[in-house]
Amino acid sequence: MTLLQDPIASIADVTPEQRAERLQTAGAAWNERIAADPANAQLTYTVTGRGIGSVGTEIRAGKHRFLVDEPAGLAGDDAAASPVEYALGALVSCQVVVFRLYAQALGLTIDDIEIRAEGDLDVRKLFGIDESGRAGFHDVRVRVSVTGPNTAEEYERLRTVVEEHCPVLDLFVNPVPTSGAVA
Repeated sequence: MTLLQDPIASIADVTPEQRAERLQTAGAAWNERIAADPANAQLTYTVTGRGIGSVGTEIRAGKHRFLVDEPAGLAGDDAAASPVEYALGALVSCQVVVFRLYAQALGLTIDDIEIRAEGDLDVRKLFGIDESGRAGFHDVRVRVSVTGPNTAEEYERLRTVVEEHCPVLDLFVNPVPTSGAVA
């Protein structure tokens, strides 16, 4: 399948100065757009998926595409990360963005950041064995490792600000009205 043979896109590293400039420019542009018309703050994201293989999915998000699959023990071909791994990956990557954004806004420096998310899931509801539990994660732990010249207290304050502003963390923490239909 050509999807698996596509080269993995890479992101060039940037200097702290380049990162600061990009963050400041983006923040200023959004502030201008929203000040001109508050409706500009509203975004709609659309992602589509097409079933492939045993239980795999080819996802399209704008110009990007990627695979989602399950390990063999969950009927998959193990060709890609699972949906719940992508969910944790979305949480981790959103946290990185928001840590960078608010470090810049608060005048803090992040030399390096690494985030690890672990989620505990009980598959009994998934397989219809026990309907009383949750189908999703019942516990998620996020561990952030930040290095830089600021104090541990400043980075802890930053973590608190990030938790208040991270869109994907908000999805994990708060119910989101969701509707479904078969077309």
